[in-house]
Amino acid sequence: MTLVTDVRLRRVLDSRGNPTVEADVRTESGGFGRAKAPSGASTGEYEAIELPVGEAIANARELAIPRLVGEVYAGNQRDIDAALRGADGTDDFSQIGANSAVAISMAAAKAAADVLGAPLFQHLGGTFRGDTFPTPLGNVVGGGEHAADATHIQEFLAAPVGAPSVEEAVFANAAVHAAVGDVLDERGLACGKGDEGAWAPSIEDEQAFDIVSEATEIVEDDVGFEIGIGLDIAGAELYDAEEGVYRYGETVRETDEQLAYIAELVDEHDLVYVEDPIDEDDFEGYAELTARVGTETLVCGDDLFVTNVDRLERGIEMGAANSILIKPNQIGTLSDTVDAVERARRNGYDPVISHRSGETEDTTIAHLAVATDAPFIKTGAVGGERTAKLNELIRIEHNA
Repeated sequence: MTLVTDVRLRRVLDSRGNPTVEADVRTESGGFGRAKAPSGASTGEYEAIELPVGEAIANARELAIPRLVGEVYAGNQRDIDAALRGADGTDDFSQIGANSAVAISMAAAKAAADVLGAPLFQHLGGTFRGDTFPTPLGNVVGGGEHAADATHIQEFLAAPVGAPSVEEAVFANAAVHAAVGDVLDERGLACGKGDEGAWAPSIEDEQAFDIVSEATEIVEDDVGFEIGIGLDIAGAELYDAEEGVYRYGETVRETDEQLAYIAELVDEHDLVYVEDPIDEDDFEGYAELTARVGTETLVCGDDLFVTNVDRLERGIEMGAANSILIKPNQIGTLSDTVDAVERARRNGYDPVISHRSGETEDTTIAHLAVATDAPFIKTGAVGGERTAKLNELIRIEHNA
């Protein structure tokens, strides 16, 4: 145990050039931790509240820091996070902001690990558990809320499910990303990149499937193991609540047609992962889709669950999805994040630890994925804020 003696907050840049919160935590025995909050573009309605950065910092300084400095021990993560909850006094961190809360929560964990002279995953593994390594899912073609004038489906993911190690998986995803670029070039499709570093060509979804399939086959031949394809549909962004339909440009699908379309994609492309296939309020639709394809693929709820145990419980009761996306800033603290992971595991749901579209070079989620034995992690495939996490996973694997 080591008492928190100082907490400092400041405004720093995220990968989109927007401001985010960085926290420093120091302890009486010399421990130091620093963490930064990420930010999403395609955000769920039920996520914890991200306040404007200036407001989040000011409110946390006034309300949270006095409850931490000289009052709690960095070595007890649940006490840290309970102090943050108590300081905020709301269910959604609308007083101090989930961006301030998650930065402080993660920084305190790093400070405690520093005191122990242990890597963060070992500290969190002692607090929780952890002894396996996740398979990274890499975004290689993107559109939706992450890139204008690109695919309607938000993310086409490389999923190196056959990789014998984290290192091999990381380099396979990077190779698929490069191969997609080559295929686009061969077809004369010039394009830029989206928020997460994925290629963002102005093409239809079906053409994107063709390109990603070709790229994964090229890399599979080189590496000698299976690379599947996953999707983040971002169904809530496609759903027109007023009309009750899903809009893919000029193509419009009723809910039953959307479910049939996703099931067809799973079958046609042997998808290993499908995230947010329908709207965030449609638990019944998720249950129907899971009954159809849940034995063939992961049906993952992101906006559906928002790392929230109460929403996850509702999904479990209804058989909605069989996987949950885990984003610490959606719920605000590491303890609440791990509670969602543990509840998912106890009920047969696979947890997928995830980055956000607006990221930083912070590597906490790499350690969290290892500490909680998560089978998958979404990190992107290229880009400094993405490779920071991927390289950290390689380091953890090599030093374990």
